[in-house]
Amino acid sequence: MTVLVILAHPSTASFNYAIAEQVIATLKDKGRRVIFHDLYREGFDPLLAEAEMARGGITDLMVRRHCAELQECEGIIFVHPNWWGSPPAVLKGWIDRVLRPGVAYQFMEGDSGEGVPRGLLEGKTALVLNTADTPEKREQNFFGDPLENIWKKCICEFCGITRYRRKVFGIIVTSSEEQRKRWLGEAAAAVEEFFP
Repeated sequence: MTVLVILAHPSTASFNYAIAEQVIATLKDKGRRVIFHDLYREGFDPLLAEAEMARGGITDLMVRRHCAELQECEGIIFVHPNWWGSPPAVLKGWIDRVLRPGVAYQFMEGDSGEGVPRGLLEGKTALVLNTADTPEKREQNFFGDPLENIWKKCICEFCGITRYRRKVFGIIVTSSEEQRKRWLGEAAAAVEEFFP
């Protein structure tokens, strides 16, 4: 089984980076093939160019490679912080450029784009591991947990992924080293459950 791991955090000293390292180690221990992309380290360009909007309009070799890897993998794990109720801009740009028509979804013949598309990522598993500094109760009650809606409905279900889970680690800013070790164990357990 091949699992695509996408990390979106600017610091290699971050807890997000530690989560990604734990995820990769756990997958490899299970004998999984891992394709890892640290979007910041790789300099992934999040800007969707006008020419790229057309179906088949991918000219960027990095985007082509990411699209091919997405189609090839059996599972995908996203690791990122919650910034303003959404993923960091580099990951949002990855979503815009890689989860594209013909790769992640397609509209049925005769549909000009106003209907409900067919997801092309059926059968894949998605795990989202994100960090937060907002207490869970406030995130749920005041903000309505926008990240859950983005990942579950707007991305995974839209693209045909029905085996999905999101796990939040927080509050990061006040967490102890002991707490972070427990969270890394929880991240490993989530990977083992979803990618046995």
